[in-house]
Amino acid sequence: MMTSVAPKQFQHDGFHIARSLFTPDEASHIRDVFMEQAKDGPVEGLSEDRHAGREAYDPGDPLARYPRMLMPHQHPEKIVGELSMGLMLDRRLEPILRELFGEEPLGVQSMFYFKPPGARGQDLHQDNFYLRVKPGTCIAMWLAVDDADRENGGMVVVPGSGNLDIVCPEAADERKFFTTEHVPVPAGLQEKAIDLKAGDVLFFNGSLIHGSYPNTSRDRFRRAFIAHYVPRSTTELSHWYRTPYSFDRQTHTIADATGGGPCGNLQPSARH
Repeated sequence: MMTSVAPKQFQHDGFHIARSLFTPDEASHIRDVFMEQAKDGPVEGLSEDRHAGREAYDPGDPLARYPRMLMPHQHPEKIVGELSMGLMLDRRLEPILRELFGEEPLGVQSMFYFKPPGARGQDLHQDNFYLRVKPGTCIAMWLAVDDADRENGGMVVVPGSGNLDIVCPEAADERKFFTTEHVPVPAGLQEKAIDLKAGDVLFFNGSLIHGSYPNTSRDRFRRAFIAHYVPRSTTELSHWYRTPYSFDRQTHTIADATGGGPCGNLQPSARH
């Protein structure tokens, strides 16, 4: 349960950790369901498809075998779709998100990351560069399905950056990171590694600069279920994030974001 201090800390730091919000058994079940889906490799219509261009995976890349899965809550296979929808709209999340937003939250996206041994990291970035929420910003829910630390590719955040505007990114180092954007750490701020146990949830706002380390472990996955939320008062949202859901599973309509975004033609054309 959150305390009355947490929203103030969230506003200052840009993130909040809810320890043991999910049980180890729940984390194990999530892990088993998604590993079963991935047992024969990428799944058409569920796994991210990267075959060409700057973002293509080399066949020897561990992520070619275990790419992230996008929008599993929309997947027609019952066990994946229902589990993912249930996680995105889990009743334990709603009061936390409502307190952090100060209003009703709507779920707009789900993802599952496998992060196998040897996988590259995800370079520092800001989520609202992709979601383009107006007014305000989004909040991410990052559920650790495995214990996550620096060795196996755990999370890194830049405390205090959640109050910044969106920073137009530079090119990422493709030798270390599978994503293409890099946001440098602003002067006066520092990276902070976040260690999580399976079942812990990290919440962070859309301006927080964050990413993850490469998985340098020999045999440890770093799996995570991730969802993004927007406040009910949102009037614009990137077209990639259609069909917002309230926690009673009612759908809502939000207009597509207009214009080129804060970074003009740097605005990404693919889903985060």
